[in-house]
Amino acid sequence: MDLTAGHVWVMVSAALVLLMTPGVAFFYGGMTRAKAALNMMMMSFISMGLVAVVWVLWGYSMTGGAGIGQLFGNPFASFGMTGLLNTEDLITAGYGATFAIITVALISGAIADRSKFGAWAIFVPIWATLVYCPIAYMVWGGGLLSAEGVLGSWAGEAIDFAGGTVVHINAGVAGLILALIIGKRKGFGKDPSQRPHNIPLVMIGAALLWFGWFGFNGGAAGSAQEAGLIWINTMAAPAAAMLGWLVTERIRDGRPTSLGAASGVVAGLVAITPACANVSPLGAIGLGIVAGVLAALAVGLKYKLGYDDSLDVVGVHLVAGLIGTLALGFIALPVDGAGGGLFYGGGFAQLGAQTVAAVFSIVYCAILTSIIGLVIHKTIGFRVSVEEETAGVDLTQHAETAYEFGGLGMGGAFQPVPAAEGSSIVQEGVKA
Repeated sequence: MDLTAGHVWVMVSAALVLLMTPGVAFFYGGMTRAKAALNMMMMSFISMGLVAVVWVLWGYSMTGGAGIGQLFGNPFASFGMTGLLNTEDLITAGYGATFAIITVALISGAIADRSKFGAWAIFVPIWATLVYCPIAYMVWGGGLLSAEGVLGSWAGEAIDFAGGTVVHINAGVAGLILALIIGKRKGFGKDPSQRPHNIPLVMIGAALLWFGWFGFNGGAAGSAQEAGLIWINTMAAPAAAMLGWLVTERIRDGRPTSLGAASGVVAGLVAITPACANVSPLGAIGLGIVAGVLAALAVGLKYKLGYDDSLDVVGVHLVAGLIGTLALGFIALPVDGAGGGLFYGGGFAQLGAQTVAAVFSIVYCAILTSIIGLVIHKTIGFRVSVEEETAGVDLTQHAETAYEFGGLGMGGAFQPVPAAEGSSIVQEGVKA
């Protein structure tokens, strides 16, 4: 196999996307309480370990090739990727792995501060196998929602260039389901200590995400012209979304915030993901503004509706993912003068296709995630005890703390004790 510029670009893009998961770890880690920062970051890192192994063994095989009922590929067709040796398919397989990894990691933000690490480690490979891989196959691998599939041929082919349905709607729905199953944190909506403890860490995470997103969106570009459009749109949409979010905060709350700037960037990146190769730069700016404003408003729904989506996975990823996916029905560019969205005279066909793909993905993910989450929750339990939550999941789940100077954000320093000396992992109430 000769290594071409295209191969190199896909490999570089894969490295950029893999870096995004540590970016998620920083982004989420800074948004939690100080006594849950390490646990939050570990949920992203363990996702890298588990999903990468699943992907090599059977995950990649499930996202392509001969399908089983147009729902998923044969998991044994390329088991262990042994059949891909000495082929260039290994490059695209590696690129696909990074998408699966970050999708799972995104879910973790919805259940921050209160989840058992062991339960999460069980959830990750099961969800990747039963939810992510089938959705990826149905949208990208020739399955149910593709042009060759039953729904795709009936409703028309939905556009999802880099993962509006496969990644963001999928992760947002799963996060909401798990948040409902596990329940609210103690003091949800009332305890001031549940505010983000390290905003600079959040902004570093957002910067890494924006950097990596150029590979996320651009890795599958088919030409230099398409790559250029994707690059500009991936710059313009999050920039506009950040401005939209900050203006919304200024009008609603009286001042813009650093957290809002970081969150607005991510909302814009989410919204442009499915549309990056199919809208004009002006369309990307408009899409970004709409996503920034609506996501900024959506993050407050959890207080009105009573679900504890700790780090706004629903408000950012589900809402902005839906906006980007459905917006293609209005602003998708025509191809060779035909088709396109409503604003380009393409009629309702593209909007119908986008709606069918989004609704199906939501329903499929909600049902499967509910089953997986409930089984884990009703057997080994998904949530830590109130005492462990109060002490902090860093200490109770990992016997570590992110900060050692005076128990920052912890209301005192908690000292671990050997299991043989007591029934609890921590000794509560020891003040610094």
